[in-house]
Amino acid sequence: MNNHYILSIVVRGKGISMGYEEMFPPIDKKWHSNANKRFASSFVDKQHDRIDVDSIILSNACVVCGYTIRDFYTKPDLGIACVAWASEMYDLLPVTHWFFSLPWINELGSTMQYKETLPPISTGPVISEPEEVDTKINVPDKETIKNGWSTKQFMTAYDYVAKNLPETLVPISYGFDLVGAAADLVGVENFIMWTFTEPEAAHKLVRKYVDTSILGAEVMADKFGSAMLTVGSVLANNDIFDDNAVEEYSVKSMYYYVSNCFKRGAGPQVFYHLCGNHQTDYTRFKENLLWSPFTVMHIGYSGRNAFPAAVLKETFQDKATVMVSVDTKLLIDPDPSKVYNNSRDQLLAGRDAKKGCILGTCCECPMYTIPGQMRALVKAARDFGTYGTW
Repeated sequence: MNNHYILSIVVRGKGISMGYEEMFPPIDKKWHSNANKRFASSFVDKQHDRIDVDSIILSNACVVCGYTIRDFYTKPDLGIACVAWASEMYDLLPVTHWFFSLPWINELGSTMQYKETLPPISTGPVISEPEEVDTKINVPDKETIKNGWSTKQFMTAYDYVAKNLPETLVPISYGFDLVGAAADLVGVENFIMWTFTEPEAAHKLVRKYVDTSILGAEVMADKFGSAMLTVGSVLANNDIFDDNAVEEYSVKSMYYYVSNCFKRGAGPQVFYHLCGNHQTDYTRFKENLLWSPFTVMHIGYSGRNAFPAAVLKETFQDKATVMVSVDTKLLIDPDPSKVYNNSRDQLLAGRDAKKGCILGTCCECPMYTIPGQMRALVKAARDFGTYGTW
């Protein structure tokens, strides 16, 4: 039985109504003020405290607060409240975020379903033939997006923050995986085959998803003002595609997405998230993306290892703040020294990047991350990332 449901029964029995905001003590203003200055360091060229830590904490925040992975996704307001609490507890970024991996495909005809241990997933492809890209996949109008399922999830989360945790509000628009989400509409295996046999249909399918995501960003910006953009290259990585295909399908789509979102009021902060193996294709992103003064570049892996901080710094430090990463699987390995040592090595190689450095994980913080491992991550940032000590 859900913890909040149990709490509601107990409290209602006393004739009292309790919201999520009443379940968590107020944010420590002193902590938040310090963390906020630290968060801004990379973007205002004024070093404060230490290098920040962004472990991309999502459903793990619910787990450490006594809820479930499913709770995080079915109750976005609870999920984002747990993110705020966990961020203070671990001394992470002083902002709140809530998202899932397949936004906007519901508005393109998919049916989403909740799982116990996963983000919402689709029930399956909605098309199977190339010609159906024209006949069955249609970019919705803005009003449909505004009233759609994905927008409802994001608005539930960020409306809660705006009302109850306003100091942590950074509304975010997501084109999370422009290629992978589009591929879900036809099935990943079919999409990969199409890139060889039906490239025109494959490109058109991606563009329709991107155009839908741009409308999503516009709706968020209309509501909250400028909204940060998170956009990724997940399916399009070197385990699946060669460098040319990554550039053709992903890099060009990311540029198109960001430039059009800017025109519609979203941005100017951008988080580029290259998940998976980008061993050689990373060079294609440097010269072919759109950069603002508030950009973070994050690359997960090179082969099966965390992407080298030295390479990330050398390649992107003139363009963006770099987010160097610790191998995500170490956060569920019951040996905190592995996290600490990996963090140390990555920080030593990347901490002096010209536009700043953030310490993170190669991908989302695992749902069952060990709290001791999270402490090791932050301790390394304090020991090897405190400004004025190197």
